[in-house]
Formats: sequence, C-alpha cells, structure tokens
Amino acid sequence: MGNIEQQREIERAFANGEFRPHFQPLVNLRTGDLQGFELLARWKHPDRGWIPPGEFVSLAEKDGWIDRLTSELFHRAFSAMASQPSFGTLSVNISPVQLRGPSLPINIQAIAEAAGFSLDRLTIEITESALTENGDQARTILGALKARGCKLALDDFGTGYSSLTHLQSLPFDEIKVDQSFVRSMEERRDSRKIVAAVVGLGQSLGLVTVAEGVETLEQVQMLQWLGCELAQGWLYGKAMPAKDLADAVSGFRPIDPSAMSIDAVGRVSRGSLDLLPSVRLAQLQAVYDGAPVGLGFLDRNLRYRMLNRKLAEMNGRPMEEHIGRTVSEMIPELFPIVEEYIRRALDGEAIPSVEVTKPASGVNGGRTIHLSYEPARDEAGEVVGVSVAIADMSPIKDAEEARRAAEENFRHMVELLPQIPWIIDPEGRALDVSQRWLEMTGMKGDQWQGFGWLDALHPDDIQPTLDAMNKSFESGSPIDTEYRVRRSETDAWRRLRSRGAARVGTDGEIICWYGCLEDVG
Repeated sequence: MGNIEQQREIERAFANGEFRPHFQPLVNLRTGDLQGFELLARWKHPDRGWIPPGEFVSLAEKDGWIDRLTSELFHRAFSAMASQPSFGTLSVNISPVQLRGPSLPINIQAIAEAAGFSLDRLTIEITESALTENGDQARTILGALKARGCKLALDDFGTGYSSLTHLQSLPFDEIKVDQSFVRSMEERRDSRKIVAAVVGLGQSLGLVTVAEGVETLEQVQMLQWLGCELAQGWLYGKAMPAKDLADAVSGFRPIDPSAMSIDAVGRVSRGSLDLLPSVRLAQLQAVYDGAPVGLGFLDRNLRYRMLNRKLAEMNGRPMEEHIGRTVSEMIPELFPIVEEYIRRALDGEAIPSVEVTKPASGVNGGRTIHLSYEPARDEAGEVVGVSVAIADMSPIKDAEEARRAAEENFRHMVELLPQIPWIIDPEGRALDVSQRWLEMTGMKGDQWQGFGWLDALHPDDIQPTLDAMNKSFESGSPIDTEYRVRRSETDAWRRLRSRGAARVGTDGEIICWYGCLEDVG
C-alpha cells in the first residue's frame, strides 16, 4: 500500500468512525468485584474486520496522527464511561511520542469536561521506555496530569532498566506487573519470585499493584496469596465494545471461591492481604518472641533463616550466630538424630511430633525434647524450607517423675497403717486397693478389679454387703458394713469392717467412694 493510498484509508477510517475503544475488565482480587476497565484501541476495518492496536498504533506514532487517534478514542471512551458511574475507573495508555509536547494534559481535560467524565476516575498508564526517551519533559507532563486529578501507573514494570528510579522520581499510584511474568508464574519459579518482589515493593511504597494477562484460576490464587490487588486478563473477559459495557457490568459475577482447588484455597490467606511485608515480618517476629517453645525456619540448605530466642537458648548459642549457618554447625551432637526428619519435611511430609533425648555430650545433654517439622511452601506449593518447633519436655518429665515418686512414697506410708485403703466407683467396682488386700485374701494380679473383690468374701456376706453399699449409693450416706475374708481354704475367716465416704463433684453427682478396712477380729 503506497503512502497516498494509506493516508486516504486513514482519513476514511476517521471519517467513518472506524477507530473504536474496547474495554477490558479490571477486577479487585480481594473482593472479586469489578473495579473498572482498561481502554484498548481497535480498528473496525470494512474488509479486514477488527484490527488489533499492534498493527496500527506504531504507524500512527510514525506518521504523526497519534494525537488525533488518542482524541478520537478518548471522546468515545469518556462518553461511554461518564454515563454510568458504576462502570468504575478507566485506565488508558499514553504513547511515548505524546509526552514530547505540553498540550496533552490540556487536551485530556477538555475532552473529559466535554463528556462529563471526572478525571479522578482516570488512570494514565506510562511505559518505562516513555520515561527513558523523554526525560524531564515527560515528568512535567505527568505532573500536570496528576495535578488535574488523574492517577498514574507505571506499565510493564520489571521489563525496563530503570524502574526503581522512575518510582522514586514520579508520583505513581499504581504499578502493573508485566503479563510475561504473570503468564509464566505457574511453571517458572523465577517468574513467581519476580511477581512477588514487584507486589512486595508496591505494598511497601503504598502503590496499588495490577497483574496483567491473568488467564487461569491458579494465577488468581497465587496473586491473591502474594497480596496483589487488581488483575485483568481473559479470565475476567476479553475487550468489548462500548455498547456491551452495561450488560457486562450488570452481568458480572465474581469468581466463585468453590471453583478453586482445595489445596490452593488452603494456601490463600485473605486475612493477610492488607499487611505490608514489613508488617507481616514484625507480626511473625512478635509471635516467635512470645512463643513458649523454640521456633525457627530452615531453608532448603538447612540453614537457619529465622529463629526465636528460646530456640537459641536450647541450642546454647546466641541468636546472631545461627543466621546463615547450618543445623549441623549449630547442634552437631543432635543433628545425626534429627536430620532424617528434616529431610522428610523437605520432601513434603509433615512431622507432627517426635520425642528425642539429647545426647549427654551436647548442650543441655540428657534433656527430653519434642520436635515438629512442617514443610513451608511458596505460592505454587513448592517446599522452600522447613518450619521448626521444639518443646523442652524435661520439666514435664521431671514433674511426672516427682509425682510418681511422691505417690510411691505415700503408698509405702499407707501400707504401714493398720487400715487397708480402697477406692470404688459409684456402682461398687473396685478402682484401687492396698497391696495388703492381696496379701490378706490371696488374690493375684488384677483379680480384685471391678466386682472381682467380692470373690474374696464369705458367701453368706456377699449379699448383705451389697445391700448395705447400695443403700449408701442411693442416699449418699457413709458406707459402714462388715464381712469376712480369708487367704485360703485352710485359713480361718477374718472379720473386717469397711467404712467409706463419697467424693461429690461440683454438679452434686458422686464421682467415687474412698474408704478403708480394719481387722475387727
């Protein structure tokens, strides 16, 4: 196509209104609600149909009709958006060529006023290359747009060479994560890390982060997990003409969380999306410092990346010495015992509780500890390290041993008394009895348990004994009865007096009966 013929076709396109704005949905990732739209240029060619902007915008920049094209699109887009405040915000791209002249802010303001469109609903998107090419002039123009109420977004963030400089030198409100990183974040870990870094940077600087090119639920889940705020892409809808806007807004439905996989939903913590990385770190450190157990995080090389003071004390080394050093360096005596469990956690297995006795030769040797190792996963579910929790069980073990010793001492003292103590439940089943009962009756092992103790009684005394006990059970009055027992058939019967009282709970119900036997001849 010759230049003259091409120019005629362009003039015909403007005369016939063939350059049309299309609108792609912009969605709030936190709520799933429609936030607004991004304006995309389309050429409705009479013979070729819809032509994407990649085939004519560069031509407009080269041949000098980019301002005319922008004005045509903005007139139509502002008028469509102005009629419905519920349509939300509108994001538009500005060509680097347009940042060379000072008239852009005035022209945009004039078009918006003519359409009745408020500029506080408009976001101007600028690529990094535009800022690099035009320098101070671009900054002046963007400053003027900002002064008129427009928001500014740095587009395709991360693909240029001076992104941080631009963020520092201009009053941006948003940064847009380039779609090349978003689309590959499911398969490529480096892409996920770049997206995470961009989102974290945006949050730290108080900027809204927008993800471009979102096409799958998995990408949504990862972006939510990372704390990205807005998203656009085919998953939410392709670009549409202005006539479809009303139906798109009224018919828009947030993505159903039930459509997400169980595993992904478990990884998404909506409650944490508002927290900046620095706040999250401070919150985590507060949890670490306040925990009564030792807590730490190991990377895949088994190096300490984070720990609390409790764990450092357990290891017998200062906290500062742990960071960046391996488990084998810090606890060489214990490492051969725990290495297997840490490796299993790195393979994705949760190790909930393992009891280990520290080697006598190591720090705090001989103490009993409970270890828990939980695989820590990134937004894609890959294991990136191990979360460690260690509880010193020695105080509990010591307390249990002291209690057992006290009970044993008490039992020995009781055995020296002339009475024989016993405990029965509310129905008369024996729960505990002195060793002397076995010696007196000749019973073996656990024969006395339950109602077995009745087998030691004289046959004529069994029913009277039960009657007396049942009367006490019903009334709650103390037990006081007598019966005969003997060690063997060759021994004489001995008469015993059994007395006891009920232990009553706070609800008034009898928990058990305590009593004792004495030999009455």
